[in-house]
Amino acid sequence: MAVLYIIGTPIGNLGDLSLRAAEILRKADLVACEDTRQTLKILNHLEIRTKMLSCRAQNEESSAQKIIALLDEGKTVAYASDAGTPALSDPGSALARKVAGAGHEVIPIPGPSAFAALLSVSGAWDKSVVFEGFLSPKGGRRRTRLKELLETGFGFVLFESPFRVLKLFEDLADLDNSRYVCVGREMTKLHEEYLRGSVTEICEILRKKAEKSEIRGEFSVFISGKKSNYRVNY
Repeated sequence: MAVLYIIGTPIGNLGDLSLRAAEILRKADLVACEDTRQTLKILNHLEIRTKMLSCRAQNEESSAQKIIALLDEGKTVAYASDAGTPALSDPGSALARKVAGAGHEVIPIPGPSAFAALLSVSGAWDKSVVFEGFLSPKGGRRRTRLKELLETGFGFVLFESPFRVLKLFEDLADLDNSRYVCVGREMTKLHEEYLRGSVTEICEILRKKAEKSEIRGEFSVFISGKKSNYRVNY
């Protein structure tokens, strides 16, 4: 049976790729991916020479049709985003929807997710957590959405670049500086780091890092819900 497999790939450490994911990548007739250069690193690590197809936000319509045509021929296709689980702040949801709509099986191969990984070490006890991913790079729009998220009373998780993470915390400090936050930087990679504390505390830490030009890498940020009463013991 023709199947599209949605594969969770490592968010940094290649050792986090599951045995099942490796098996699917080996047996697939085609590996569709967000960025062939990134996925090639995984395939080279596994010594796999499967043909690849670029399938990203800019060409998802045409690439989806190519994938459906292959599935119609009985081929097996694996899809991987750059890092983590497809469709979680990455392309993949449109492909899964179109393939399922064409009558083919779409099967998940669970794997790494920065969202779940951060929550597991955050110390959070919010029963409801919103996954927001990247906010708009436009200041006004970003601040408006941040205010809306804070007003829900739920915990939420954001992804942020090193160029905007300090501004994010300055906006947070202005809107509600009492929230507990957990920040993961370069998760699973060589310079992995976690910061925990109030918005005010983390904002000050980031300001000092910015002064020394030490803000580097990708950031995952958990912000607690409004009614939470966190205490962090260092």
